[in-house]
Amino acid sequence: MAASCITYYLEMTSASELQAKPPRDDLQIVECEVPQPALNRFLYQLVGGSWGWGDLLAWSDAQWQALVEQPCHRTWVAYHRGAIAGYYELHRPDQCNAEIRYFGLAPQFLGCGFGGALLSHALESAWQWPGTERVWVHTCSLDHPAALANYQARGLRVYKQEADEQA
Repeated sequence: MAASCITYYLEMTSASELQAKPPRDDLQIVECEVPQPALNRFLYQLVGGSWGWGDLLAWSDAQWQALVEQPCHRTWVAYHRGAIAGYYELHRPDQCNAEIRYFGLAPQFLGCGFGGALLSHALESAWQWPGTERVWVHTCSLDHPAALANYQARGLRVYKQEADEQA
């Protein structure tokens, strides 16, 4: 029997809608100002492995480089006690709609209370990027069980959902 996967598309159209969680003293979040495609590949696998992220696994080094070295693409890494706790990528190819392209925590840090603070940082960074008029993200029912609730708690609203049959 096929299982259904529901994809949720969420958006925020004003920075005033952000319901931020306060930053945590034990979580340092740093922008990777020098693009490193191999780092993005590693982060994608580290965070996405538990959730079946596979759409970019077959990408070549050149494809990773083409994505990460665009001026419309930015990456932040969260550290806890020197270890990578999570990351997020912002992508804004049209100069006004910022997508949280990838977001998540490393497996060792799930359930530690870092998700709300990291997502708040991601949304703040998107709104601080001059020209942003809208921030959006998508998630699905196969993601971490708290993902959708975290997005909504930070002020993002579902504007579309789609059901896909999975084999």
